[in-house]
Amino acid sequence: MGGTAERLSESAGARLGAGERARAACAVRGGGAGSGIRADDAHTTHTRSAGMGKLDDRVIVITGAARGQGEQEARLFVAEGARVVIGDVLDGPGEALAEELGEGRARFVHLDVAREDDWAGVVEAAKGAFGKIDGLVNNAGILRFNELVNTPLEEFQEVVSVNQVGCFLGIRTVAPEIAAAGGGTIVNTASYTGLTGMAFVGAYAATKHAVVGLTRVAALELAGRRIRVNAVCPGAVDTPMTNPAALDPDADPAESARAVDELYRKLVPLGRIGRPEEVARLALFLSADDSSYITGQPFVIDGGWLAGVGLF
Repeated sequence: MGGTAERLSESAGARLGAGERARAACAVRGGGAGSGIRADDAHTTHTRSAGMGKLDDRVIVITGAARGQGEQEARLFVAEGARVVIGDVLDGPGEALAEELGEGRARFVHLDVAREDDWAGVVEAAKGAFGKIDGLVNNAGILRFNELVNTPLEEFQEVVSVNQVGCFLGIRTVAPEIAAAGGGTIVNTASYTGLTGMAFVGAYAATKHAVVGLTRVAALELAGRRIRVNAVCPGAVDTPMTNPAALDPDADPAESARAVDELYRKLVPLGRIGRPEEVARLALFLSADDSSYITGQPFVIDGGWLAGVGLF
């Protein structure tokens, strides 16, 4: 468990049509696989002048960073001058990303966020490579689709262990290191579903509500240590999780793509899904001095979806 694994449970898949599955998937976020960085973002990564970034001299641990949203955060943070520790259970993609970003800018560490020993290894690796830690992005998460009454206890506990316990262990383990470095930031990845409800993702929604609660408590307890703690709450973001064909081998890819496009145009006021790099820019804002007087807050980034229901 841990990292960025996702699957569509068979019981929910049997009950949900392509459009309904797309609607359920598009609201949820974690460390899932995502689209590659755009050409203009890649250009920024390679042309940022030294000494001009928003995160110069920062060392930030990012979980679930081998692909998807976490990958975009790692790329953007390095572009802004940070050194990053990429934590994930996906060793191959994580190691490749760290190599691409450069040995002096990135390290990969195998991390199952539900394991205390793995967190200790992250701290050791980060301090060994870069000498300190002054930031954390708790991005890793998993998703399971199921009706509450049909959800096995094991499945519910699995989601809790990664999404909720993983976030808790990250805060508990890394916050003292951030304090020792003189202060810094923690950004937790919650979700649109952490502020509302959505059918068939009960375990996921419960954990994301918990992440929002942990964020507020941590902000109160850690403010005296010069640590700010906030949460990002993404809605529909462009990853394979938003397309049932990427989760269900029996789904028709073309049909699913049409259903997803139609749903986003109808459900999201801005008329489109978000991009992982857009969420990364919010995480950057919350990790940089631009947000120096903000702590304990959930920040929704959903194209206006949570604002309400449109008539047309």
